[in-house]
Amino acid sequence: MPNFNKEASEIVNNAQKELISRFEKIDETAEHNQKKVLNAFIKNKIAEHHFYTVTGYGHDDIGRSALDCVYADTFGCESAIVRPHFVSGTHTLACALFGVLRYNDRLVSIAGEPYDTMQEVIGSRKSDDFSSSLMGHGIKYDEVPLKDLEVDFENIENYLAPDTKMVLIQRSRGYSLRKPLTISDIEKIIKIVKNKNPEICCFVDNCYGEFVEDKEPPQVGADLIAGSLIKNPGGGIVEAGGYIAGKKKYVDLASRRLTAPGIGAEGGAMYNQTRIILQGFFMAPSIVQGALKGSILASKVFENLDFKTYPSSKDERTDLIQTIQFENVEQQQAFCTMVQKNSPVESYLTPVPDSVPGYDCKLLMAGGSFIEGSTIELSADGPVRPPYSIYLQGGLSYYHVKIALIGIVEEILKLKSKV
Repeated sequence: MPNFNKEASEIVNNAQKELISRFEKIDETAEHNQKKVLNAFIKNKIAEHHFYTVTGYGHDDIGRSALDCVYADTFGCESAIVRPHFVSGTHTLACALFGVLRYNDRLVSIAGEPYDTMQEVIGSRKSDDFSSSLMGHGIKYDEVPLKDLEVDFENIENYLAPDTKMVLIQRSRGYSLRKPLTISDIEKIIKIVKNKNPEICCFVDNCYGEFVEDKEPPQVGADLIAGSLIKNPGGGIVEAGGYIAGKKKYVDLASRRLTAPGIGAEGGAMYNQTRIILQGFFMAPSIVQGALKGSILASKVFENLDFKTYPSSKDERTDLIQTIQFENVEQQQAFCTMVQKNSPVESYLTPVPDSVPGYDCKLLMAGGSFIEGSTIELSADGPVRPPYSIYLQGGLSYYHVKIALIGIVEEILKLKSKV
């Protein structure tokens, strides 16, 4: 058990006391979302026979079909495809983009530059893989620049050309300091786009956002959403995969990109993962509840220590990611080191900056997780460049986040005392 430093413990406990009313609101949202998920399970009559999967081509898998329906009903949309075959969130998003877009179509990113790995998928950042990107396949691309680190709502319409087929709405911030998009923001964007051209597909990158608010993007007009099963909806126990959900015509197109034309969502053995994916989804609202509380606690703790945090502890939340801006790389390194030291897996390792495929600078990454790369489990990462920001996310237990924060605060206090 970690030894608790008295001063660090007091700082974290005092911050926790200031958040009682915030936490009560999170509890209400979690209860609402748990009811939604439960109702979807009941509606689709989930039973033990749904947990057994077929082999080979995966034909006539009733469990797989029921899983898709549970996701679609929970998210308030027509259709969904939920599969362990998606290797990451980026892969899932890429399948949706390549599935819907065709040569000479235009894609518009509404909230400035998308996440680093998505820039390579799109082709907006030149790389050796450009010929494999959307732009390399003749798809045109535009971005609506941010205005004061927020979506420029008034400028969106100016970027919607007659050939615009899809808009990309990234809910979370990625490695930027812009505000994440609330469900209300997403609804406003969709109304602007649909007023200009109702045929444009509004596609939301929903990563880190599932179950944070009491609505999901399809419930405010999104045509398509996608996310990763090793983030929020996997409940911390799903080993791999992703989901795409929304209007049936778009989900069908994306499914044919994952498999092949003529197969779509009708094939693909589930490797006996259906039960764990369903169970993870059932657990997800409560796992997100704890992770969200941990995120807000981290924000409050570091605000009280005079660091810049985004969002602040008072801001409305729409995703799990908490950004903390440090004064130097030593503080950034100390934060990640203590996250790793307080991890249940590989606590003995020390994070060091290293190159990661899809990024143009070295990253610090910490998180001893049961599932590699799982960011619904407590983890922290950030690019090693000014302004030395760390992006904290996840936590299978609120108390795990709290314990780690006490260790982190102790190390930061030591560094500040040396200045």
